[in-house]
Amino acid sequence: MNRWKPLVVLGTAQFLMVLDASVMNVSISQLVEDFDTEVTAIQAVITLYTLVMAAFMLTGGRIGDMFGRRRVFVVGLMVYAVGSGLTAVAPTVGVLALGWSVIEGLGAALVLPALAALVAGSYHGRDRAVAYGVIGGLAGAGIAVGPLLGGWVTTYLTWRLVFAGEVVLVVLILFLMGWVPGQAPPDRRPRLDVPGVVLSAAGLAVMVLAVLQSGTWGWVKPRNPPFTVLGFAPTLFAVALGGALIYAFCVHERRREDKGLDPLVSLALFDNRTLRAGLVTLFNQNTVLLGLFFVIPLYLQVVQGLDAFETGLRLLPVSVTMLAASMSGSLLLRFASPRTIARTGLLVLVAATLWLIAAIGPELRGGSFAGAMALLGAGMGMLASQLGNTVQSSVRQEERSEAGGLQYTAQNLGSSVGTALIGAILIGALASSVTTRIEDDPRVSAAVAEQTAVRVEAGVSFVPADDVATALAARPEVPPQEASALVESYRDAQIDGLKAAVLACTGITAGALLFTRRLPSARPPTDTRGAPGTGE
Repeated sequence: MNRWKPLVVLGTAQFLMVLDASVMNVSISQLVEDFDTEVTAIQAVITLYTLVMAAFMLTGGRIGDMFGRRRVFVVGLMVYAVGSGLTAVAPTVGVLALGWSVIEGLGAALVLPALAALVAGSYHGRDRAVAYGVIGGLAGAGIAVGPLLGGWVTTYLTWRLVFAGEVVLVVLILFLMGWVPGQAPPDRRPRLDVPGVVLSAAGLAVMVLAVLQSGTWGWVKPRNPPFTVLGFAPTLFAVALGGALIYAFCVHERRREDKGLDPLVSLALFDNRTLRAGLVTLFNQNTVLLGLFFVIPLYLQVVQGLDAFETGLRLLPVSVTMLAASMSGSLLLRFASPRTIARTGLLVLVAATLWLIAAIGPELRGGSFAGAMALLGAGMGMLASQLGNTVQSSVRQEERSEAGGLQYTAQNLGSSVGTALIGAILIGALASSVTTRIEDDPRVSAAVAEQTAVRVEAGVSFVPADDVATALAARPEVPPQEASALVESYRDAQIDGLKAAVLACTGITAGALLFTRRLPSARPPTDTRGAPGTGE
């Protein structure tokens, strides 16, 4: 039993890292109301949280190499607690973004690479597969508990209590840190590649920001951008700039390696095909997961009018099956290889998203929606049970911290892109559908249709249809019959936008199958004698 004590501490930290993100997703409507803002502002805060983690995860992994993973794990938890405390008392969206998105994000960027390396160093053989299955399962537990706990607290108390509770949980983890084995000090302390940090963080930030704003700016034709480039929307130019910065980062890293200097990350790791396949699959998994977990609460709360607790109850099937499938990872390995399990998980996800598209409608079909959610969780859990162990087992012991940084960079970059891209597709499809439906509706005059098109072109928000009705009632120049038609078109367009967003998730999932060929095709050895390591 003592050999699993480190997993208790590390697993609790993993649970903590995913808890508040799922709380935020079910609390979107309440956050919009509390801070008197729009859905897009909260979307930006959620995206910024995962973006900060993605941008600085490689840096966190390198700092772990420099000062010791266990020590950096502890410092990261302290930073995370500071961010949680500030979030709990945030008076404005700006302070919310500072506390949650920035400070908590930086703390997580220190914690997670160290966590991945500490798990890999504490267990071997099948015990390591079990440990990563448990870590994946506890991530699923965070997703399971988050919507329900966050929904209940948000509805009947306040979402701020969740973040106050996180501070208490960090104190508990720190109290139990004696259970986590120490590590031998490095023979040579590497230096931090500051230019590499700046280039990688800036490149990722610019690209994700462009995707996030694409619904407002437009992709090619300007919609409502702060500026244009040669008459075009700045979105693609910003994506290209971000790509150029990442390319410059790669050139810089190769030059440092050629000179014998310490890179932020060794690009030679990407020659490892198994590692590469695991990272791409992790990226795609989190793009779909966070994209759906942004869109589905909007459907339940904005379209169906459910409160945060009711939303959490509707998300419970995905949480339960994800937890069960994640925890079954070691058992699944007795019958199939990691590649087979991952491919099966992706196929299950494709089926789940197609089922979800059929279940989404003006009226909530409870049974069908719950079935789609349960299937979605099963697919996600199968992936979660394998990918962490695949990444860490594909590299040498001295490369684990770098691999952990890459692992969580891929996950959080996927989360950022998922929230930004799927949210942008939702808003873009909503705007397109509203305009088309109103233009084709004979009940709406040409003058009103033209005015509406101009307003939609300037930007459209995903708000309850009743809010649209209230706004139109205050405009005497719009006749009641036409106002009713406009509200009906907006309500139908919301469903169109939601289905388009979920369909995009289907496409991303299907595309991920192309990158699984290099995942391990053999089952791991059956030796179960793994013992805690002493070198990590």
